[in-house]
Amino acid sequence: MNVARTRPGFIAALDQSGGSTPKALGLYGITEDAWSNDDEMFGVVHEMRSRIMTSPAFTGDRILGAILFENTMDREVEGQPTAAYLWNVKNVVPFLKVDKGLADVENGVQVMKPMPGLAELLEKARAAGIFGTKMRSVIKEANADGIKAVVDQQFEIGRQIVAAGLVPIIEPEVDIHCPDKAAAEDILHAAILEHLNALGDDEIVMLKLTLPEKDDLYADFVAHPNVARVVALSGGYSREEANDRLTRQKGMVASFSRALAEGLNAQQSDDEFNAMLDASIQTIFEASRT
Repeated sequence: MNVARTRPGFIAALDQSGGSTPKALGLYGITEDAWSNDDEMFGVVHEMRSRIMTSPAFTGDRILGAILFENTMDREVEGQPTAAYLWNVKNVVPFLKVDKGLADVENGVQVMKPMPGLAELLEKARAAGIFGTKMRSVIKEANADGIKAVVDQQFEIGRQIVAAGLVPIIEPEVDIHCPDKAAAEDILHAAILEHLNALGDDEIVMLKLTLPEKDDLYADFVAHPNVARVVALSGGYSREEANDRLTRQKGMVASFSRALAEGLNAQQSDDEFNAMLDASIQTIFEASRT
């Protein structure tokens, strides 16, 4: 827990799932004719993630944690289960994405789909050496009822995850194209604070939030005794803009996915790939130090 709370660095989000994998591979320079079914697609994306995780640039010196998709947790990197490899070889804390995707838009938000096998998945995650989890909802409008539904669901499931011995990353993403993003963030802030203040002393969570319009909006979450870390998602911002916005949020660190992989390409030599990843990690690390 001390590592997650205090160590400098940021969280690498390597957890694109079925729906977002083709887009992530496309940005990496691999087109959909490279696979003919989901199993082959997940094999291809695991090669991309393995290349990132095994790079000399990818270590606990600058990377605090990594979020995995279940399929990635079930595979190996250099002969070790992925979570064990991350912790034992790279000194990077492993997290697992546990949500099953988003429900349809209602009241301007998308809550999470039901997670019927959650208890079994959490047990499997603990056995694999996973430290925490991540689950994402999306807020598209400044709708108080919708935002309340998102936050209520996140904390209800978050408490189940805490009870199972893991640390949940609660992620109520505000869409960066939300028409009144600042107002949505104010409503979200109030809803989260109410839930944080209702947690027991030993119920510790992390928060993953969109980079806000109002700088330091989440400073009280950073200081909250029930919050191990507040991390930021890049949400569609370019790496440059995401880093610039993050620099202005004291105590928040990055949890970037697409912004981390920006510029990486399957056709690059290992030297080119590692140099690009090293430069990307360094800019995100520096933006996370403020």
